[in-house]
Amino acid sequence: MSDPSNRPTTPSSSPPCAPKATTATARWPTAWTNSSWTCRGTSAPSRPARPAASASPSRTSATRSPSRPGAATWSTAWPSAGVARTGTRNTSCTSRRSRGATALCGSSRSTDTGTDVGADAAAVRGFWERLGLPGLIDVHTHFMPERVLRKVWAYFDSFGASGAVEWPITYRHEEERRVALLGEFGVRAFTSMLYPHKAGMAEWLNGWAADFARRTPGCLHTATFFPEPGVDRYVKEAVEAGARVFKAHVQVGGYDPDDPLLDPVWGLLAEAGVPVVMHCGSGPEPGEHTGPEPVAALLARHPRLPVVVAHLGMPEYAEFLTLAERYEEVRLDTTMAFTDFSEGLMPFPARERGRLADLGGKVLLGSDFPNIPYPYVHQLESLERLGFGDAWLRGVLYGNAARVFGVE
Repeated sequence: MSDPSNRPTTPSSSPPCAPKATTATARWPTAWTNSSWTCRGTSAPSRPARPAASASPSRTSATRSPSRPGAATWSTAWPSAGVARTGTRNTSCTSRRSRGATALCGSSRSTDTGTDVGADAAAVRGFWERLGLPGLIDVHTHFMPERVLRKVWAYFDSFGASGAVEWPITYRHEEERRVALLGEFGVRAFTSMLYPHKAGMAEWLNGWAADFARRTPGCLHTATFFPEPGVDRYVKEAVEAGARVFKAHVQVGGYDPDDPLLDPVWGLLAEAGVPVVMHCGSGPEPGEHTGPEPVAALLARHPRLPVVVAHLGMPEYAEFLTLAERYEEVRLDTTMAFTDFSEGLMPFPARERGRLADLGGKVLLGSDFPNIPYPYVHQLESLERLGFGDAWLRGVLYGNAARVFGVE
């Protein structure tokens, strides 16, 4: 592990764990109208135009689920407001995004969206209890050093200020409160997805993540890497120290998964059977090495590599479904998929839903907690409204990940 005094520093104007814009104006969702971008090796995915306010579907007071009458409601407003800020803010802990501040708050109500997190927790528990589950397993949650997380939040805060879609952080709380919230939701196992944007950062992040897993019940020991000299050494050390899942963020890291420096890493993880949650799709913004082609090339060389494609591969859904059909160890996580927020920007093609239903045993729950612009329960209800049935939901929300990670 790197000496803390030598931890990488990043100017505040350049968040360390945030996607890099491909052009001066390539911010989500405007990046999807960038005519210079095409997806390598396939036709370009549909690039939804940013909906006009007059044409947007009404989403105010939208009930969370018809199967649970009386469930609480939440509202969004397209396109300028993103998620409407309803409810009362905690005046003792301000988070004034217009000033660029990212105060960490411990309120029972979201300072960004007004979400009553107590009611949200009750709704989440009611959801999985109705299905007869012992809880949830969420393979895509973010915990990282505080100063890194602050910069991530600052990045999302900048969306609204730049005129792009607004992205409030529903669970902008202190770390202790965020961990407690997952417990209140009934999440029995979760990850601490973290990732470097440059060389010299991953080993330090791994040290932090190992300590976080030791002191946090329910956390699956998470690690990461970057194509740099020594990467095979510190990845091996992380595996030997008990790492149960790795995070690879091709977009933020700006690296090619086929970089020769990573070849021994992929081989080691394939041999150890340790899954890699990989953000390799071109959402929210395309990167130089995002898309299905680099991952397909990687899997051709390492067909036994356990890969969990984050966000269902958004927006190249069809191509990543094909990889999951082709390779036994390729799975997908649901992070942000089918929510009103994502469907308004990068909708999942209706024609591909049957394929997703058939892949039910390879789909794992992911949420992006705490960095989501809506209540946690909305992710669950968005999956339910697909209509794939309770057995499919039980697998996605718990059973499939329980088998992968050996959770009882």
